[in-house]
Amino acid sequence: MSSSSKKVIAIVCGGGPAPGINSVISAIAMEGNRQGCEVLGIYDGFSYLAKGEKKYINLTYDNVSRIHLTGGCILHMSRVNPTKNEEDLKRVVNTLTSLGVTHLVTIGGDDTAYSSARVSEYAKSCGRTINVVHVPKTIDNDLPLPDGVPTFGFETARELATMEIENLMEDARTTNNRWYFAIAMGRTTGHLALGMGRSAGAIITIIPEEFPENQIRLQRVIDLIVGSIVKRYLSGRNYGVAVIAEGVMEKVVPEDLALLGELCLDEHGNIRYSELDLGEMLKKAVKAEIKKIGVKVTIVDKEIGYELRCAAPISYDIDYARSLGYEAVQFLLAGKSGAMITLQGNQALPLYFNDITDPETGKTRIRKVDIESANYRIARGFMMRLEQEDLDDPGIANAYKLNVAELKKRYNYLFE
Repeated sequence: MSSSSKKVIAIVCGGGPAPGINSVISAIAMEGNRQGCEVLGIYDGFSYLAKGEKKYINLTYDNVSRIHLTGGCILHMSRVNPTKNEEDLKRVVNTLTSLGVTHLVTIGGDDTAYSSARVSEYAKSCGRTINVVHVPKTIDNDLPLPDGVPTFGFETARELATMEIENLMEDARTTNNRWYFAIAMGRTTGHLALGMGRSAGAIITIIPEEFPENQIRLQRVIDLIVGSIVKRYLSGRNYGVAVIAEGVMEKVVPEDLALLGELCLDEHGNIRYSELDLGEMLKKAVKAEIKKIGVKVTIVDKEIGYELRCAAPISYDIDYARSLGYEAVQFLLAGKSGAMITLQGNQALPLYFNDITDPETGKTRIRKVDIESANYRIARGFMMRLEQEDLDDPGIANAYKLNVAELKKRYNYLFE
């Protein structure tokens, strides 16, 4: 192969880790090498490229053949956003070009997909050609794939999170009079929270999608949790686990959110939820409400998310991620560009960036939990929550130390 026709594939991993990244890297490298391409693994996402630095490894069979079984990311990750200013974008394109890169595979979530599209556009505007394809990765499962098609890493994260919830539930039952508030990772959506809560049989799972309005008061979340604790208590079980998606914080009004601490943003302008202690705030507020009605319970808050991201993938995600990596190479070598690769049924189908971009934000659309779906209806049916018909129950009113009229007046807003 002459130098002028040599194909060089670069791999960039952006955002946070997810189980299966190494499986994608392995597949790209092995299939790329088999097709006569040089494959470069770029270290730390776009961070070095945006500074014009060349930090990479030449990926060959010998250094990738068994990594598909491992967690983490051999190339490391970064949330550096090269689209924030044109100089960074220019350095990214110039550095890739100086490395001889003809094809770029980005592995990441919605922010990385957007960065991938912008790199390709900018290269084209400079008279250069860098064909790009994006492999959808996130344990949040929030990329705009068709219904029933997960992002890789989600199923492994759900599996491990389910085991955590099961263990917390057993601990709550064993020690009695104990509730756990599990704050589930998920920046704006409730896919992971709902998945783990449904599979493990959590007493209640609260996700942002169940609130159609743009903003809610934190008290609404508190009232929902207290309602579950009261109903569970009346059933003779003063213990349980409540799963709350951290994305609920996106819905809470600023004045309530400010009580959680100073807001910190990442490179893409998203709230860094790890800097806020939603669990501690909910624990204190719920304990105060429960004390008013005389129910004695210990509450422990537990964040679930970071321990899932670098886990070794389960067999589903290994096979799924390797298939995505393989098909990403096929897409690029067919001369195509500007899409996210997906597997639907028995076919590899690209979703082109133009078709999955939100025209208002210019960024990749977010897939929300469909609260009208059978999946959500079934999950909701297994929860123990305060329902509208409960407001006519004298026993529940008595537990709240109210009469029925007072109960309705206080809590009917939850169902309006």
